[in-house]
Amino acid sequence: MVKVNAVFDIGKTNKKFFLFDDDYNEVHREYTDLPLTVDEDGFEAEDLDALRNWIEHTLDSILEHSDYDVKTLNFSSYGASLVHLDYKGKPLTPLYNYTKAIPEQITNQFYERYGDTLTIAAQTASPQSGMLNSGMQLYWLKYTKPEIFSRVKYSLHLPQYLSYLFTGIPVSEYTSIGCHTNLWDYDAEDYHSWVHAEGIDRILPPIVPTSASINTTYKDRKIKIGVGIHDSSSALLPYILSKKKPFLLLSTGTWSIALNPYNADSLTRQDVENNTLNYLRIDGRRVKASRFFMGNEYRVQVEMLTEHYNKEYGYHREVQFDRDIYLKLVEKPAVYFKFEGVNLKRLPQQTDLVPFATFEEAYHQLMIELMELQIDTINNAIGSSDIKTIYIDGGFTDNDVFMKLMSHHYSNFKVLSTHSPLGSALGAAMVISDRQVTSKFLKENYRMKKLVPLFFDV
Repeated sequence: MVKVNAVFDIGKTNKKFFLFDDDYNEVHREYTDLPLTVDEDGFEAEDLDALRNWIEHTLDSILEHSDYDVKTLNFSSYGASLVHLDYKGKPLTPLYNYTKAIPEQITNQFYERYGDTLTIAAQTASPQSGMLNSGMQLYWLKYTKPEIFSRVKYSLHLPQYLSYLFTGIPVSEYTSIGCHTNLWDYDAEDYHSWVHAEGIDRILPPIVPTSASINTTYKDRKIKIGVGIHDSSSALLPYILSKKKPFLLLSTGTWSIALNPYNADSLTRQDVENNTLNYLRIDGRRVKASRFFMGNEYRVQVEMLTEHYNKEYGYHREVQFDRDIYLKLVEKPAVYFKFEGVNLKRLPQQTDLVPFATFEEAYHQLMIELMELQIDTINNAIGSSDIKTIYIDGGFTDNDVFMKLMSHHYSNFKVLSTHSPLGSALGAAMVISDRQVTSKFLKENYRMKKLVPLFFDV
C-alpha cells in the first residue's frame, strides 16, 4: 500500500484532486467541472453543496481503494471568497462570486468613514476591487443584510472552509487573509483598524500558521489535515522551500504577476496606482506582487491580428523570434497598438497596422509593446531587492518571442523557464509535510530550462 498525500485544488472552473507520494511524485489525479448555481440576485455562484458532495465522495472512494494509504490531506483554492457559517456550522448564504458588484453607496460610505481609497489600499495592499476585496463583502453583508450578518458565527475563506468540512475546527491563516482582502494592515501586522471598529474581527476565527495541521480520524483512518492555502501563495511555495537565494517568480497567464518574496518595503500610493500589491507568505511575511492583464490583452490583440491578416486562429503559436524583424522594429521605436484592457495615457487612440506587411512583423511589434509593460511590472516588484534570478512559469513559457525578449532585457539575470502542471496543488502538499526538499527539486520536477541571452547590440 502506497503512502500518499491528498490535495484538493479548487479553481473557479476546474476542480482537481491529486495524490502525491512522499517524494511528491503524482500518483493519481481526478478533474471535474461542477455546474454553477445562482445567488439571491440571480448572479452566478459556486454551488457549495455540489462542491462538498464531490469532495467527500472523491475522498471516500480513495480511502476505500486498497492501493493508497492517505496520510495527509490539504486544500488549495482561489481566494477572495467567504463562507459565512451560523452557530450550527451551516452556511448562511451562497458563496458569493468575487466578480459581483458592491453597490456604490456602500463603498462610498466605507471610505467616508475610514479614509480615502488610495490610503486604505496602500495600508492593506488591496487596490479597490469591490467583492474581490473579501473584507468588503463582510462590510456589504453587515449593512445590506443585517439580519443575516447578526447570525454569523464565523466567516471562513474558502480554503479554510474546505478544511473545516473534515475537522470541524474554524481557523484563519495568513495566505488567505493577505490576498487583497482589505482586511490586513501590513505595517501594523494585524487586522486593519476598520475591521476592529466594525466588530468584524469577532467573526474571523483565530489565525494559525499555514503549515498548521490537525490530527484527526476520518472514516476510521488517522489523517493529518491541513488548514488550506490560497492558490497563488501555494504555487510560489515550492520555489521558496527549495531555493535559498532571493528570486522573482513571473507567473504568466490571463494575469502576468511578478512575485517577489524578498521585498519587505511598505506599499506607496504610487505602487497601488501601478497595480502593485502584497500577499502574505505562510509565515505572515509579505510578498510584493506587481501585475497586469497581459494574457487577456494578448488574446484580444491576437484575435484582431488573425482576422486582419486572414490567418487561422492558432497561427500565432507557431511564430518564432526573428532577429531581423526585431532589429528593424526597435531601430525606430514607436507605439502602434491601442490596448483594450490596459489604461495608459501613452497608448494611441486606435491601432495602426499599416507599417506591418506581415502577421509576423505586427506580432513582433505587439510583443515588444507588451514587453515594455512587463518590464515595468517586474522592476516594480524587484524594487531594491538583491535579486539575480527570475523564474517564469505559466502559459507564456511556450511563447518563443516573449521568452527571447525576456532573455534579452534581463541578460544580467539568470532567467529560467519552468513547467509544472501541478501548480498550487504541490505547494499544498508540501506545506504540511515534514519532508525537506533540496535545491535540486525544481530541476527534477519542473522541467527547468535556462534561457540564453541574445547577443546583439540595439
